[in-house]
Amino acid sequence: MFLGEIFGPDLLIVVIVVAVLIFGGAAIPKLARNLGSAKTEFEKGLKAGKSGASASDETAAKAADVKPEADK
Repeated sequence: MFLGEIFGPDLLIVVIVVAVLIFGGAAIPKLARNLGSAKTEFEKGLKAGKSGASASDETAAKAADVKPEADK
């Protein structure tokens, strides 16, 4: 209940006003766009990391199944 009183709509309005004063009105959309693209790149990295980890696991499993050839 205490956190609900602190983080109410009044604080949100104050934070928005302070952000506009610090960054300026023209910089706010650019900042939001950069945050959105950073989020997208982060999610791509997570997907690439997951697929890369599973691909390397499959490669390691295949390498373990392959028996070394004897010298001829």
